[in-house]
Formats: sequence, C-alpha cells, structure tokens
Amino acid sequence: MNIHEYQAKQLLKEYGLPVSDGRAVTRAEEAKTAAGAMDGPIWVVKAQIHAGGRGKGTFQEPEAGEKGGVRIAKAVEEAEEYATQMLGRTLVTHQTGPVGKQVNRIYIEDGSDIETELYLAILVDRETSRISFIVSTEGGMDIEAVAEATPEKITTFSIDPASGVSGFHGRKVAFALGLSGKAFKQCVKIVGQLYELFMEKDCSMLEINPLIVNTAGDVHCLDCKMNFDSNALYRHPEIMALRDETEEDPKELQASKFDLNYIALDGEIGCMVNGAGLAMATMDIIKLYGSEPANFLDVGGGATKEKVTEAFKIITSDPQVKGILVNIFGGIMRCDVIAEGVVAAVKEVGLQVPLVVRLEGTNVELGKEIIKNSGLNVVAGDDLGDAAKKIVAAVKG
Repeated sequence: MNIHEYQAKQLLKEYGLPVSDGRAVTRAEEAKTAAGAMDGPIWVVKAQIHAGGRGKGTFQEPEAGEKGGVRIAKAVEEAEEYATQMLGRTLVTHQTGPVGKQVNRIYIEDGSDIETELYLAILVDRETSRISFIVSTEGGMDIEAVAEATPEKITTFSIDPASGVSGFHGRKVAFALGLSGKAFKQCVKIVGQLYELFMEKDCSMLEINPLIVNTAGDVHCLDCKMNFDSNALYRHPEIMALRDETEEDPKELQASKFDLNYIALDGEIGCMVNGAGLAMATMDIIKLYGSEPANFLDVGGGATKEKVTEAFKIITSDPQVKGILVNIFGGIMRCDVIAEGVVAAVKEVGLQVPLVVRLEGTNVELGKEIIKNSGLNVVAGDDLGDAAKKIVAAVKG
C-alpha cells in the first residue's frame, strides 16, 4: 500500500526525523492560509499523487500551466494561484503513463536552501531476503537512471536480521555520501531512525530522494516515498487509515474486497488462474504466442463460486480485454467450483469476447461437464499451450 508524501512526512516527524514544516490542502482557498502559517519567504507547492516524477510531469489541461507538479512560490498569493491551477487537474508523469492521475491534494511546505542533494532508500531485497540500504551521491534523480548511467555511484548493503542496524551502518552510509562534521553525525542518527520506522511499520520501501544538506550544514529529508507490506496491514490500523482509494485502480480495489490477487496490465487477454506461479506462466505463454496479458489474477486455492464470479466480472469490466483465458489446475481448488463460477458470471454479465477454458486436476471431468452443458460459447483447451494458442488466435481474428 502506498501513501502520499505529506503522510510519509508526518511519519518521519513522529520518529524524530528532520522534515520541513508543511500543510496539506484539498481546496485552493486553503492554500494562502496554509502558506501564511509557515515561515516562508519561499514555499514549495507539490501535487500529491501516488507516482514519481511530479516535478517533470505535465498536466493534460492547459489551465494548469506548464511548470509541472512541483512549483516554487515566492508569495502566499502565488501559492494559492498554483494550488488553484493544479487541484482537480490530471498530472501525467513517466510513472503514471499517458492516462495520468487527478490531483486531489496539494502539499505546501517551507522552502529549503539546498547545498547538496543525496539519495537514501531502504527496501526489502528479495535476492538476499534481507532489508537493504541503497545510497547514492546522485540525489534528485531517478535511481534507475543513475544505475544505468553511473552504477559506480550507488552503494548497497544488507542488514543482518539477527543483529539489526548499528552505528557502523550509519557511518557506512555517511561515508558513502561523502559527509563530514555535523552532517556526518546527523546522518548516522537518521539511518537508525529510518530503520526503526521501516521495521516497526512493516514498510516494504522507504525512499528519501533527495536527502539534502542545506547551507547551514544540516541533513534534511526533503522528499519521501513510502509503501507498506499489504499482508501486514492488519497490525497497523493507523496506516490503513492513510489509504487513499481514489489513487488505486478501481478493478484492483474491487478485487481486494474479495481477497483476489489482481493487478491490471496493458494487454488484451484477460487471465483467471489459481496460483501465482501458474498465473505468471500463463502470462508468459500468452506473450510467447504473440499477444499480451491484460491482468495478473490469482483466485487462490480456496476460492468460492462467488469469488470466481466476481473475478470474472472484474476481468470483463476492462474495456481493453478482447479475450479471456481461464487456466485452472485443481489441487485444493476444485475444477467444478471454477466451472460453476464461470457459468454464473457469464450468465450474469454476458460474454462479449472469446473465452477459452483449460481445466485440470481435482473434479476435472465434472468441471468440463458443467461447462459443456451450460450452453455457453466456450472453447476448451486440452493443455496450457493449446489453450494459449486458441485464445491468441481468437483475439487476433
């Protein structure tokens, strides 16, 4: 689960980390008052969306101006003007894709005198199954661009879960960032505070970009991106309260309500599969035969007829879907349950695109019989390869 920058900054503040004074507003008329409550004389007006690259982004509407989603205001009236231009408009960045995201919140914070911009992130490293730090002197840039152009400027290391973080790790980060004096000492403390926040709140990624040294020589968290392990959110109602459902794909949001693992993609063949590994293999074989998957959808091993029906409805609600492939290997999941769910869903929402169903495993014959006797225009797949070929051929026409 992602949260907005202003929410992440509040969490940083709770853990004693240095952040600028700021206010979040949802109405343009609040911006002037919010800016006036801070020191100034320069304010940063930031669009709040769950995507990076806001400063370089562009708005779809010409009324929003051409200055991107992060703007510098030199008067409270100017802060209000920028908020008016951005609120309710659609911001397009390299992470949102061409559709963009609507700006419903603005964060106004005090400006900073920046001397140096640095990069510091903590994330779960799946290769080592440990928490890892990523550090670079190239702050303010996309870390992917730095990794491609100058990988030698990135330092990474993992934390032993048995011992946790220590002063040594903080000093390692400070050395890698080229800090000295009081900035060095502050960085060591910041590393410990960030790690504590990461662990206690079950984060999956915490990125400070840029981490700055200001002209007074102090280290400061100028921006923050934070997301959390969705499987641990039951332990953190205070984090769940920060969820902004307007930032989420409506289909993914609907799927989460039925405990379905669904991720929307850009392809044309909708997939309904049981098991994450099989779902990934299904997407791969669709690509192998010349098409693209429209989604990742794992209905799980304990899916009910109702969950299968809802999964099918979510797939068909995507206007990009030109065909559907149901691929079920029944172990815990029974093929007859899947078949009943598919039949019920088709009868409820209709079937406007080709549908190929491949069933194998527990109660497979019963499942095939249910599909056969349903009267639906469904094509059977003998195996995964056969099913993939048939759905791609049907979509390609």
